[in-house]
Amino acid sequence: MKEKKYKAYFRFYEELNDFLPAERRKVIFQHKFSGRVSVKDMIESIGVPHSEIDLILVNGVSVNFDYPVKDKDEISVYPVFESLDISGVQHLRTKPLRKPKFILDVHLGKLVKLMRMLGFDTLYENNYNDKEIINISKKERRTILTRDIGILKRNEVTHGYFVRNIKAEKQVAEIIERFNLHKFINPFSRCIECNTLLEQVDKNSVINRLPAKVKESKNEFWICRQCDKIYWRGTHYQKMKKLLDKLNIKN
Repeated sequence: MKEKKYKAYFRFYEELNDFLPAERRKVIFQHKFSGRVSVKDMIESIGVPHSEIDLILVNGVSVNFDYPVKDKDEISVYPVFESLDISGVQHLRTKPLRKPKFILDVHLGKLVKLMRMLGFDTLYENNYNDKEIINISKKERRTILTRDIGILKRNEVTHGYFVRNIKAEKQVAEIIERFNLHKFINPFSRCIECNTLLEQVDKNSVINRLPAKVKESKNEFWICRQCDKIYWRGTHYQKMKKLLDKLNIKN
């Protein structure tokens, strides 16, 4: 006996459309299914990870991820921070983390230094696997940044974001806007190699480790107590200043 086929009607809003093929973006489209399927599983089968969603309306009523989709349901799906007054409905995402901290996957290696350069607490290892990333995210309350949609579909993920842009400079601008991080920017406060906060040190305490030209021309120095790297405002600093100007970030 043939399994009965049903259909539901979906409409995705704002940046959730990034995960859809062109013909399904910003329009109502039909999705066929059979058997009992939760709205979460159906949405992720369409291509949108649950970690990007804050509100689902079915026939005008808010539902949770466990809702079993019924024949001819009309389903509207909204992202986090969608500009609607949804104070009286059921939020599907946990509240934003008060202190922004991040963990990046292997696809975002070039973004790491830019995030740390701006003072954001950013963990990264090029050998982290998905399970390690998720465990660290949960334990340390870090938001996962990734270019891998698959990890964001894992049930354990509570705070995650799919980075849309390809180039690192555009990625960091995207993240600042997406998470409203402007007030948290603290340039040149964190080691770009190991993520530790820097401490200012007296020149005499590091003078034997400085290149001759730096000894003569610079008087302010910072050190990372974790990896022992010394920082000063040299050519690298000037390059980073240009990037801040390009991102319209004042320091």
